[in-house]
Amino acid sequence: MATPQAALDFSDFTLNDIHVGTRLYTALVTHAHATGGAPVFYSDILQQARALDANDAELQRAVPIGIGMKLLFVERFCLLNGYPTLACLAVSKARGRPSEGYKGDWEADKQAVAQFDWSTAQAQLDAYVIEARRAVTPRKRRTEAKALDLRYQHFKGNRQAYSKVSDEEAQEILTLLIEGFDADAAYGRVIAARALLAGA
Repeated sequence: MATPQAALDFSDFTLNDIHVGTRLYTALVTHAHATGGAPVFYSDILQQARALDANDAELQRAVPIGIGMKLLFVERFCLLNGYPTLACLAVSKARGRPSEGYKGDWEADKQAVAQFDWSTAQAQLDAYVIEARRAVTPRKRRTEAKALDLRYQHFKGNRQAYSKVSDEEAQEILTLLIEGFDADAAYGRVIAARALLAGA
């Protein structure tokens, strides 16, 4: 089934979302086949994705707090192509279910994911990734050293706000700074993700 290119909207995604999301897709397909569509915690599916390529620094930096947009990238791919909702397998430890944004029939979707022949979707995934990369407005990336310095400067000016930032959240802020976000936007995106996962 051809992807309806006119319907694609990648404005909310970053190149990091696309890259890590693609690796999560592969890990989720492998997991679905191995477990018959059993749910998997965010942290565990990230670990399975990291195992695909230990030398992929961008993937190794990924943390659960930032997984939402990556899973949305996978979910949108499935929706556009009429495939089962692969991302429904990824769940929070707090609820053991997908986030509140998921509105499907979970039992039916898990079964459909397990039974689907995902090998038939690879060509569509490749086209989807190419189109997504072309559509994303590139930001000026920073080196890790410059991103670390920017995060520290932002921390110094916002010590009280950062007092509640976990190590995992600080890592995601760093990833977003490397991606080219300004410090306020990176911080805001992580805090929004925290609120979303709190209800997950």
